[in-house]
Amino acid sequence: MLDINKIRDNKEEVGRSLSKRTTDFDLDEILSIDDKRKELLSKVELLKAKRNKESRQKPTPEAILELKKLGDTIKTLDDQVRQTELSLKEKLSVLPNIVADDVPEGNKENNKVIKVFGKKPEFLGKNHVQLAQDLNLIDYERGAKMSGSGFWVYKDRGAVLEWALLNYFIDFHRKNKYVFLFPPYLLTERSAFTSGHLPKFRDDLYWTQDGLCLDGTSEMMIGNYHRDEILEKLPLKYFAYSACFRKEAGSYRKEERGMVRGHQFNKIEMFQFTHPEKSWEAFEELRKNAEKLIEGLGLHYQTVLLAVQDISFAMAKTIDLEVWIPSMGIYKEVSSISNALDYQARRGNVKFRESGKNDFVHTLNASGLATSRLIPAILEQFQQKDGSVKVPRALHKYTGFKKIK
Repeated sequence: MLDINKIRDNKEEVGRSLSKRTTDFDLDEILSIDDKRKELLSKVELLKAKRNKESRQKPTPEAILELKKLGDTIKTLDDQVRQTELSLKEKLSVLPNIVADDVPEGNKENNKVIKVFGKKPEFLGKNHVQLAQDLNLIDYERGAKMSGSGFWVYKDRGAVLEWALLNYFIDFHRKNKYVFLFPPYLLTERSAFTSGHLPKFRDDLYWTQDGLCLDGTSEMMIGNYHRDEILEKLPLKYFAYSACFRKEAGSYRKEERGMVRGHQFNKIEMFQFTHPEKSWEAFEELRKNAEKLIEGLGLHYQTVLLAVQDISFAMAKTIDLEVWIPSMGIYKEVSSISNALDYQARRGNVKFRESGKNDFVHTLNASGLATSRLIPAILEQFQQKDGSVKVPRALHKYTGFKKIK
């Protein structure tokens, strides 16, 4: 959520930033609601001071009657303050975050490739769906039978490969002194609001009958870990494992089949609560960590700076790491590195104390990594002419085998 004082003090600057993402906002209306809120607060505070003063006087029938009328007026004004604050919160909650100065304008066609690692494989064999079926790694048919389209079953060495990736990620983050969290998969509406997924993206989430939602990303849980707290020490560095669930409503490329797009996938997420002056330094740290993980697997990938209209609602800047999927002829995202500045912290009321003053932290997150597109990339980039697949060296100690055949 944006700071109302920042909107008031820098209305034109905030407006220019927001207009790069949307035209559906009215800062003058928001400031008018805030003016009304301040006016009502001033009135009610004066009346409460008057009531306190008069209540200390010797009561007379007339004074008692006057105090009752005063109390009724205060109650009415308090109700108006609450309604005005609710209206202000609703207006602020649908505003996206401002964007960093170096974010390109436009949509995904304006995304900027800033790094390329490795080369595209020369051998173009089977696609990952066929490889997974031939090598008995993934059972798509029975996954769909059990749960519908967009689900699959990891089987035998496919399950081992999936778990090997997760163990590789976990060991890497622990060596980098990030604290391991294993959080619940279900969240309250308040938690989904804090992360920035509500109110705008309610329909993209799975909801239970009692009002809890399945996490769409591990970031949703870690971002709420210190909600309503004042942190004494920064930075705080965490990573979490979770299965993630997304409806993925919409239309997609015809060739996006198999594991490239599904309703459930496994992911490790890095997350930092940082001092505002250190958040861009933390952003680069998260980026380098994610890049090292992919490079450790030996996969060809590219690093992409996202244009403003391709950035998530709550983020000020995002860099994606995309692996090459040969059969599709495109790169697919396996990690997003994002800085939310104080946007999520304001929603979740996460502060730090410095020099006797409390202020909002900055929050950052990065996939470290998501597996559902890594396995297709591994199968296709490392397949051999005899139909086998070489397992990345970094995974050998976790799989117990070096080749799948």
